[in-house]
Amino acid sequence: MPDAVRTAAVRAVLIMSLTIIQAMVAFLSTLTGSWLAFPMVLSSVASTVVATWAVLDVWVTRQVWNQRNGVVSVPSSTARQIRRERRRSRRAVRAAERDGTSGGIRGRRSTGGLSRA
Repeated sequence: MPDAVRTAAVRAVLIMSLTIIQAMVAFLSTLTGSWLAFPMVLSSVASTVVATWAVLDVWVTRQVWNQRNGVVSVPSSTARQIRRERRRSRRAVRAAERDGTSGGIRGRRSTGGLSRA
């Protein structure tokens, strides 16, 4: 799961758990006839709206991430193998450039690191 989607999911879980706790307090205070029952019921309704919004945020964030970055449809082991091959080829290119076999200016030097001024 990408970082943005994970962040939205954690936020949604926290909001949902607080909403459930708040609804439970509202229910219990209603049963006991406490003065806190009415404000808790109102805030529980508002929290339910916010929790629904948070869950929709997870879904929208996931859709946006998939649209921007695409979905890798190959198995992770295959994707890992492709990444390894790319890394090996990049390392080989860098090593060739370091050794001077790339044919650039460094490849023309025949002696050590002294300049020929």
